[in-house]
Amino acid sequence: MHSGLVAPKGIWWKPAGRQEKVWITVAFIWCMVLFAMMPFWHFKGGQNPAGIRHRVEPAKYQERVNRFVQEYKVGEDTGMPVVQAPPGSELYLLGRMWAWYPILKLKEGATYTLHLSSLDLNHGFSLFPVNINFQIVPGYDYALKITPNIAGDFRIVCNEFCGIGHHLMVGKVIVDPK
Repeated sequence: MHSGLVAPKGIWWKPAGRQEKVWITVAFIWCMVLFAMMPFWHFKGGQNPAGIRHRVEPAKYQERVNRFVQEYKVGEDTGMPVVQAPPGSELYLLGRMWAWYPILKLKEGATYTLHLSSLDLNHGFSLFPVNINFQIVPGYDYALKITPNIAGDFRIVCNEFCGIGHHLMVGKVIVDPK
C-alpha cells in the first residue's frame, strides 16, 4: 500500500530527458508569447474596442430607446422600425427576447455613439461580417464610438444562448454610402 510518505514504484522521479526539456521550454516560451499578445491585441487588434459602461435600469433604457425611435423613425421593415439619426448622434439598440430593436440606418464615414443594453437576459452582440463581439448584460448601458467605413447591410447576431427563439435573434444595420 502507498501513502503520501512512501514513493510508488517506478521511474517517475528520474530527471527529465533532453527531448522533454526542449518541449517544456518551447511550450513555456509559446505560453509567454501568447500571454504578452493579450494586452497588445486588445489595444492594437481593433476587434474588442473598449467602451464606456454605466448602470441603468432596464425600464429606463427602454424609455430611451422608445424616445429615440419616435424621434428618428424613417420607415419600417417587416414591422420593425428603421431609425436614421443624424451623424454625431447617440444611437440606442436594445436586445430582448428574441430581437434586436430597432433597425439602425447610418451614414458611411459618420461618427456615432452606439448604446447597447438588454431588457431580460444576457445577449451576445456580434456584427457580421465585422469581427466585433460584446456580451450585453441587463442593467448596463455599453456606449461605443463607431464610424462605419463600409457601406452595406450588416447583421447583428446573438451569440449567447438566450432561450428557445435564440436562432431568430438577428438584427440589422444599414450603412448608406457617402
